Amino acid sequence: MLSDKLLRLIFFAGILSVVSVVKAQDPEFSQFYANPLYLNPAMTGTAECARINLNYRNQWPSLTKAFITYNISYDQNVASINSGFGVLVMSDRQGDGALNTTMASLLYTYNLQVTQGLFIRFGVKGTYYQERLDWDKLIFADQINPIDGSINPSGQPPPEKSNISTIDFSAGTVLNYYDKFMVGFAADHLTQPDISFYDNSTNKLLLRYTVHGGIAINLSRGTLGHINNSDFALEPHILYMRQGDFQQINGGLYVTRKPVVAGVWFRHNFQNPDAVVFLVGLSFKNINFGYSYDMGVSRTGGAALGAHEISFSWSFCILKEDKKRRIRAIKSPLF
Repeated sequence: MLSDKLLRLIFFAGILSVVSVVKAQDPEFSQFYANPLYLNPAMTGTAECARINLNYRNQWPSLTKAFITYNISYDQNVASINSGFGVLVMSDRQGDGALNTTMASLLYTYNLQVTQGLFIRFGVKGTYYQERLDWDKLIFADQINPIDGSINPSGQPPPEKSNISTIDFSAGTVLNYYDKFMVGFAADHLTQPDISFYDNSTNKLLLRYTVHGGIAINLSRGTLGHINNSDFALEPHILYMRQGDFQQINGGLYVTRKPVVAGVWFRHNFQNPDAVVFLVGLSFKNINFGYSYDMGVSRTGGAALGAHEISFSWSFCILKEDKKRRIRAIKSPLF
């Protein structure tokens, strides 16, 4: 039997030795509504006040530091000009820091009222994108001694570049009717920049399309939409994402009676089932805290390849707006 250490080495060899040929795929979050600016640029400034979101994800925790992602964002609506502004910074570490991705984005959204209660938001995002490769941390298959797991020197030549930076752009839109239902669409990496570490190959940051939407069912009153915090609400939602040949669909629901939110999701990657996601959250006035666990159900990974995710959100008002011009917030799920 191979030792646990050797299994981890083989895993990292598999995911990191192909940096010259793989097509880049973005990090993803199970609590996507708790990371609204990353989900869709049009979600910028959709809260009544300023908002700070913190997100942490540890994917495949049984393999130490396989994929660790941090995210922080700030957004603010300015109702007097029907606009929202935001900033987002994300750090993604793969293979214990062998491959590091950093993104810093500025966002803008315009809010258009179509009819009473019907709003459409248009958002854009400009991103500084950087990838850094730590060649010394890479482990290739020819380095591993299959008997004792020792590591030998590799004959693999390093790439011409170890650091890549580029500018990227995204756009999105969200339509909502009061707090009854919402639907959104986002397109990321519109320019599809080349992020290859090798001069003689191309590794485009492929377009990512995201469609998401859902409704809010008030179980206490038998109507659509939220009335007050004492009501039970059921919120079924769906999210579809495509990036290159990779497709994914998430379907699930939240049950809410403040201050408690509970949810369950099923994520399917079309090639095979991926995970069941369990979530619990607490919402106290202007602070939200959520925890979720991805229970892997794929044939390749099973429960060992799950994920822990934590989110924190704090909203606070720093601008005094005319009450007549007060923005109508999107009542999207908190997590």
